[in-house]
Amino acid sequence: MIVQIDSLLTIPGIVIAKDTMQIPVEKRFPKAIIFDMDGVLVDSEPYHIEVEKRMFQKVGVDVSDEEHASYMGTATDVMWRQIIEKRQLSHDEEEMTRLTNQEGIPFFSALEKLEPMPGLRKLLDFLENKKVPMAVASSSNPETVQIIIDKLGLRKYFRHTISSGSVGKSKPAPDVFLHAAKLLGVEPENCLVIEDSKNGIKAAKSAGMFCVAYGGASSESQDQGEADIVVDDFEKLTRLLFAED
Repeated sequence: MIVQIDSLLTIPGIVIAKDTMQIPVEKRFPKAIIFDMDGVLVDSEPYHIEVEKRMFQKVGVDVSDEEHASYMGTATDVMWRQIIEKRQLSHDEEEMTRLTNQEGIPFFSALEKLEPMPGLRKLLDFLENKKVPMAVASSSNPETVQIIIDKLGLRKYFRHTISSGSVGKSKPAPDVFLHAAKLLGVEPENCLVIEDSKNGIKAAKSAGMFCVAYGGASSESQDQGEADIVVDDFEKLTRLLFAED
């Protein structure tokens, strides 16, 4: 049964724009898939939030949960730049970014283990068997990305793991996705991105890529309206991507 809610049609587990009841034929069987990390591969957003809240308290900055959620998907330096500009603070953006990373890296290193999102490993195995090249494109700092990927035990699946801070502007700019496509040797229009945040979705669309929004974990606070399709189950995504009709 299909239920209309405002401008969207919903099916259990899937939210799709009214004129997009399935992934277009030309976007199925993608030549490359680029994954965001936080909120897509792993429910790590609560950890980032905890680290950042510690920093807010240390420097005496009051950031509401709503404002904090608006920074999801952006790099730490972008977050601090906006916080400082909004409040006209004298804090140094680079120093605040360095201190936040200094707080976060040992925090993530101390975690005994991280679990991938439900159904993710099955999807990755399927894509690997299909010989679909994959990469991770994250707004987290490079060292944190490596720590998390290793703790998840997912490194073997990805040809490249890329941090936006290493390639240019952070999301919502498209730089990290365009760089990932270049490394994979695939044109942007032939890449598919899996994201969860508003900023990440905007970056993927700005890169000219088909964007699937993952609607699980910590995505409840995110506006995913710009995505081409929203799914909350990786098995459903597999069926949609590789449908033969």
